[in-house]
Amino acid sequence: MVEALVSGAGMDRQVAPRRRAAPVVVAALALLALALLLARYWPRGVPVARADVEIAAAKTGAFRDVVVGRATAQPLQSVLLDATEDGRVEQVLVKDGARVEPGQLLVVLASSQRAQELMARSAEAAQQTANLATFRAGLMQAQALLRRELTQGEFELERVRRLHERNRELAATGFLSPSALEDSADKLVMTQRLVTQARNDSREEIATREQSIQAMQRAVTDLDQRLAAMRTASEGLAMRAPVAGRVTGLALQVGESVRSGTRIARLDSLGLFKLVLRLDEFHLARVREGLAAELQHEGRSHPLHVVRIDPQVKDGLFTVELNFDAEPPALQVGQGLDVRLTLGQAKPSLLLPDGGFYTDTGGAWAFVLDADGRHAPRRALQLGRRADGVIEVIGGLQPGEQVVVSPYRAFVGASALDLH
Repeated sequence: MVEALVSGAGMDRQVAPRRRAAPVVVAALALLALALLLARYWPRGVPVARADVEIAAAKTGAFRDVVVGRATAQPLQSVLLDATEDGRVEQVLVKDGARVEPGQLLVVLASSQRAQELMARSAEAAQQTANLATFRAGLMQAQALLRRELTQGEFELERVRRLHERNRELAATGFLSPSALEDSADKLVMTQRLVTQARNDSREEIATREQSIQAMQRAVTDLDQRLAAMRTASEGLAMRAPVAGRVTGLALQVGESVRSGTRIARLDSLGLFKLVLRLDEFHLARVREGLAAELQHEGRSHPLHVVRIDPQVKDGLFTVELNFDAEPPALQVGQGLDVRLTLGQAKPSLLLPDGGFYTDTGGAWAFVLDADGRHAPRRALQLGRRADGVIEVIGGLQPGEQVVVSPYRAFVGASALDLH
């Protein structure tokens, strides 16, 4: 009986471990089956058709720091023609797009108010001029009268002096009394004083008249200047070409009213052009005045250089103006042209073709293919300058490695791609 009990207890101790091990084994087998299932049916990355993406290899080569952009031909110089007076269009003598020479009459305006003001100012100036002439004639008459009076006074003084000399001789011989000689001397002194006074009065009167004439002359000169300014303004109603050029934007009609400051037209230089280039703001810090550029047009190369930079960014672009180093080719205003702008010297580098992936990642990472070419995990990159359709690779890639360079918008959050 005792042996049977002992034997039963031993069997229970053997069955208990087996019962505890069974669930562990089952769990392990389940995990293994799940792992096999995931390995078979769960891809390592987002599945993508190879034909739907663009793949390029990193290659060594010379990085030419050149940016290609679309430029627009514009006139080298433009002169704006604005109305300087209010008026009504009487004549339009040229058509929009016509070539004109310096001084050629373009548009004639009319202003009745300006004409009336000009007539009134002309009459005032003429009246003042006549008054000035009258004053000058009066001065000449006064000078003539004073000269005659002074001549008569000097003649009388000379006659009295001679008479006094004779009286002195007569008094010395006793033929003339001392009182008569004294009267003769007094008359001589009085005559001298009258002549001196006449001379002083004459100078003062002439000086006063001359001052009046000078004041009137200044008034007439001022009127003439204002009249000339008004005539110049009236001549501004007849608009002429200040320089040779092509008329642009002229759309006036006869009878149309024009306000002062209204843009009448623009004169564009003939045969002289500049190029206006719009570049990505990425290049703003590296573009400076004097940089060289090149235009290939009709089989010829035309060198240019940067003359002005407008740093204002609009829609992610800024503006650069380029002038030709030599005579420009025959272009049309508004014509679009591809221009190559050199930002720096060429140097050996690892290069990757520029693509849409850069816009989506900022160049911080890319999908790089494994050796089998079927799996492309996400990899951090160090990219440098972009120019002429390529990107300078600073780190993260080796020569020959292949990269998905097409846009990543459809799978920007993926960690890898599976290509099939």
